[in-house]
Amino acid sequence: GHRRRAVFFAKRSSKKEGNAGARKFLAIENDETSDERTRALAKGLSACGRTLFLGFADALGLLRGMELNYRSFGEEEAKPIVIAHGFLGSSRNWQSTARELGKRFRVYALDLRNHGDSPHTDDYNYEAMTGDIVAWMDARNMDRAILLGHSMGGKLMMKVACEHPNRVEKLIVVDIAPKVYPKSHDKELESMLEIDTTALESRKAADEALAEGVPNWGMRQFLLTYLVKREAGGFEWQANINALYANRRKLESSSLRAKQRFEGDTLFVIGGESRYFEKADIESVKRHFPTSAIEVMRDCGHNPHFEKQEAFVEIVRRFCD
Repeated sequence: GHRRRAVFFAKRSSKKEGNAGARKFLAIENDETSDERTRALAKGLSACGRTLFLGFADALGLLRGMELNYRSFGEEEAKPIVIAHGFLGSSRNWQSTARELGKRFRVYALDLRNHGDSPHTDDYNYEAMTGDIVAWMDARNMDRAILLGHSMGGKLMMKVACEHPNRVEKLIVVDIAPKVYPKSHDKELESMLEIDTTALESRKAADEALAEGVPNWGMRQFLLTYLVKREAGGFEWQANINALYANRRKLESSSLRAKQRFEGDTLFVIGGESRYFEKADIESVKRHFPTSAIEVMRDCGHNPHFEKQEAFVEIVRRFCD
């Protein structure tokens, strides 16, 4: 099986690091995604023993959290924004927008597990990805950040905010609602899996092979950005398509439980022409995020961050300042 890479540290050389270590330890005690014996052991240790425990647990890989690849923009001292992309996306999709936001903030565009240049694993659900985000922040002694998530990444950041509200300065959700999206990517994934990528001689051949199952040219070009050349010849999908397909129902579901709430500053940015957000979704948004505001970008679809980048960046800047 996949060996989970822990990214927690036991440094106690400064007050900030000591506080971070204590916070991480409390998270381990209460984190249902950590191993049961690990949590039980954590609860019985003294303060001194806790420092040693964190170091041993890190070395033995007992803690949940995968080290994620990321791209960063802006000055290190600026207010941090952490971005989570959508399903079958990557940090690459956010480079241009992140660079613009980086003129005022420190922006980190992540590759979520099974996407981009981050590691692959069969363990793929919102619980595991939430652990990834918190562990990634912990590894950088990042107490709080503005979280921004698009589509699936928006559902993920909703969950992080509800379960770890003390880590969230503000929350921005882009064109997604806290609800189930049934069979939203079946056709694309099945079409990708049907292709013998190792036998492909060109991207054009891949485009032709995808055409029957994915008739939309724009969508095919998006999917083909994940097709990379193999040293041994042919191509391969950069994303872990097998894991995405096997766990697709988990990703289609709502990431939140019925009574989960986040009462911090929240903004939903919605494409006016998008099919992902409906008027009826406002009720569930307000139930989970009672202080939230909703901004609709007219003449815009599911990807406002590059369909209307300048306007999107201004909306985000105004909310974050």
